[in-house]
Amino acid sequence: MLALQLRQDAASRLKILCLGSHSDDIEIGCGGTILRLLSSNQNVQVVWVVFSSSKEREREARSSAELFLEQAKQKEIIVNDFRDGYFAFEGAKIKDFFEELKKVSPDLILTHNRKDAHQDHRLIAELTWNTFRDHLILEYEIPKYDGDMGQPSVFVPIEEEICQKKVRYIMDAFESQHQKRWFQQETFLSLMQLRGMECNAPSGYAEAFYCRKVVL
Repeated sequence: MLALQLRQDAASRLKILCLGSHSDDIEIGCGGTILRLLSSNQNVQVVWVVFSSSKEREREARSSAELFLEQAKQKEIIVNDFRDGYFAFEGAKIKDFFEELKKVSPDLILTHNRKDAHQDHRLIAELTWNTFRDHLILEYEIPKYDGDMGQPSVFVPIEEEICQKKVRYIMDAFESQHQKRWFQQETFLSLMQLRGMECNAPSGYAEAFYCRKVVL
């Protein structure tokens, strides 16, 4: 199996754009991948965008982003307040915001899966592709009651220590979500174990993504 690496030399910059509809989406979907990239690249710039929040959720989102981006050389954390569950009805405003994001010009974009069962997630995925036509885009997955897990095509093996750190950061940062039955460390670890098995990861853990287009 051919393995590709997003590893830069010390003088090169890796610019990542992370997009999440809700305050914990980025962390759940690709937090381990972000931590791995930051641990193996010295010059990483991250633009971290959350589209929906309340006052409490914004506080949690910013606290979590600071934890995950501790090793980033440069970071910008943006938390918006578009209405949760109503993205389709605020589409024009969200589209305008995406137009502003064009100036980021990232090397890698991490966003939602276009086949995600949540309507907010799907809109962000669609606008990501509508806005960034010539970029490497990886679509992450979010476990949920809808049962919309698919067959991803890109896998990022992750060391167990990083997986444990990811889950610890999520559980520590998002106290408001602890009452949800699915929001448990076992949920997040089991998904990474399943994807780790599928790609035969040395650690037994991995995160998985959907990729529509890759240029080699």
